[in-house]
Amino acid sequence: MSTRTRGADALVRAMQNAGIRRLFTLSGNHIMSIFDAVLDAGITLVHTRHEAAAVFMADAWGRLTGEPGVALVTGGPGHANAVGALYTAAMAESPLVLLSGHAPASQLGTGAFQEMRQADIAEPLTKLSATSMRAKDIARDFAAAMRTARSGRRGPVHLSLPSDCLDGEADLGEVPGSQAFATEAMALDEATADSMVAHLFAARRPLIVVGPMLMTRSGRAAATRLQQALGIAVVGMESPRGLADASLGGFAKMLARADCVLLLGKRLDYTLKFGKPPAFAPTCEILQIDADEEELARTRRAVGERLAQSARAEPFAAAEALVCHAQASRPAKSGWHDEVLAGLAARPAGWDNARSGQPGRLHPLEALRPLQPFIDRHPDAVLVMDGGEFSQWAQALLNAPNRVTNGVAGAIGAGLPFAVAARLAQSQAPVIATMGDGTFGFHPAEIDTAVRARAPFVAIVGNDARWNAEYQIQLRDYGANRVGGCELLPTRYDKVAIAFGGHGEHVTRAEEIAPAVERALASGLPAVIDVALEGQPAPSFEPMKTA
Repeated sequence: MSTRTRGADALVRAMQNAGIRRLFTLSGNHIMSIFDAVLDAGITLVHTRHEAAAVFMADAWGRLTGEPGVALVTGGPGHANAVGALYTAAMAESPLVLLSGHAPASQLGTGAFQEMRQADIAEPLTKLSATSMRAKDIARDFAAAMRTARSGRRGPVHLSLPSDCLDGEADLGEVPGSQAFATEAMALDEATADSMVAHLFAARRPLIVVGPMLMTRSGRAAATRLQQALGIAVVGMESPRGLADASLGGFAKMLARADCVLLLGKRLDYTLKFGKPPAFAPTCEILQIDADEEELARTRRAVGERLAQSARAEPFAAAEALVCHAQASRPAKSGWHDEVLAGLAARPAGWDNARSGQPGRLHPLEALRPLQPFIDRHPDAVLVMDGGEFSQWAQALLNAPNRVTNGVAGAIGAGLPFAVAARLAQSQAPVIATMGDGTFGFHPAEIDTAVRARAPFVAIVGNDARWNAEYQIQLRDYGANRVGGCELLPTRYDKVAIAFGGHGEHVTRAEEIAPAVERALASGLPAVIDVALEGQPAPSFEPMKTA
């Protein structure tokens, strides 16, 4: 082995200084020098079966740990495979860095092997997308990428690494130290915090709505402190269904009655009906704290003078500033506060007795209800929920210390990669993942990754043999005689898991769920419980019919 210091060696030293413990990766020609440099660095390669899966794993890692996850893929088509997964991370405000190998910088414009305008392709889905053009700059560029991913509104960053730069001469003495990876502060100034608290306290029916950054475990803890300090309900939104998300209970009705709403790191987008009546009262004042001026400007365009006050700040720092300024002047807790929390917790009475009307198939609630005791066993348990209709039931029914969903993006397919990364991030805690059969089909080979990485989890696959979300749209909008193109085979996904070296079971009765989960956890393997499911539409807060 050569003793020459390469750009790849400087990059890996920078990773060490940043505290990176794992790279989620798929090998390829352009990045072999990084694989070589990692061998002696104490960094684990989690070698996936698809580039998008590597990004999904980095995404889940970032959400669960707060540290940017790092995905490493090869250039050209490897990069293209990875890019689609960036959208889910961007909408979930998940900190990650995608490192993509790249055609040699010296050959750009000549028709080099797998030459592609990679930074341009990734740019719309990232906070920053760039190409490192010199070996001596790679480590500094990586440090900038890491800072950007976790500063302000968190999100994905992309950096392309030409192979000749990775192989070029670099100086380890110029690699940034650990201080170069620190988050850039974006605090809320004291005068603004005091003014916003006063504005909220003056309202009769105030609400605080938070975005994805405050829906992680640490984010929910910050939101809870804020709610307790102000005596105002803090509501987090994480579903593409917005106000129709059944996990929010009766929140939509509460929002329509609010006279003052603080958006804390929450975009005023389609999930909030763009702030328009009847979702918001016509006279409801809006306060907004956001890291991005672009979001503040968009809200001004949407609601005009109803935006009573706005400020730029990072959500965690802003929440703590509001807590500090609430202590001295907090009014007595109102009945409105309790009414909102009761509305959020409410679920239709019919849910308790929901049963399938089809023999040998389970209603989603029958399949999911037995999971809560397993989640409650461990203080660090992780619940992964990915998919359309089935996992919407899970989001509305189940609670866990750590929740990872497909988020506001509404894209499905990340569930299995999320589960792998979740187990690696919480190595002693059980990981329960719920997903539909459509979701499972995107990345089933990541069971192989989980077996090799010794990352066991339990996936509950609701198998109704169709793309049920789209089927329900067809049924609702076009009628029963106009449905089609959504059918799937009734594949036994438990057998797929077994074929990849995991554990698998097939369930057709509600009483079989809990014993199957017990056996799956005891197996110490990635496990799939294939549940014969009655295809139901996603839950609604309206009263439901029972069989």
